[in-house]
Amino acid sequence: MSFTNPAGAATEAAEQYISALLELLGDQDPFEVLGRLPAAVTQAVVGVDPEALHRAEAPDKWSIVQVVQHLADSELVNGYRIRAVLTEIEPAIAGYDQDAWARDLDYAGRSFGDAFDQLVVLRVANLKLYQSLSEEQLDRWGVHAERGRESVLQLIRLLAAHDLVHLRQIERIKESLD
Repeated sequence: MSFTNPAGAATEAAEQYISALLELLGDQDPFEVLGRLPAAVTQAVVGVDPEALHRAEAPDKWSIVQVVQHLADSELVNGYRIRAVLTEIEPAIAGYDQDAWARDLDYAGRSFGDAFDQLVVLRVANLKLYQSLSEEQLDRWGVHAERGRESVLQLIRLLAAHDLVHLRQIERIKESLD
């Protein structure tokens, strides 16, 4: 399964994307998966030439730096989404165009250190919040523009699976650098 999720994807494509993500996550504890990301990214880049972190695996694909910046921005977006669901009644959850963010926010021009630091700060803060939530809070929900009704727990599970997808992508990029 390809884990592409283009902006404005049809509901059918969104359902397939969610299903593939949740299958990848399986029965892993999403909180544990989320907690492992910073160390996993650190381990993945050990020994990689800093210049190589900016090389994409193929034309129109992302580099490791771009993936890490995407993870940081995904953390920002999901942190906001979950806070909205926790504090509003059935809020609308907007989608966003990750390719436009990568292009227009110049992911390619970011440094690995800055992208990684941003990811870690946001993940630590968000994970602390997520782990403090009650069952009632985890069951609160909003309505995603492309995917429909989603609970806080579902958003957390999707974020954990998203981590796994992008860790695989980083490994694939590393292999292409050899």
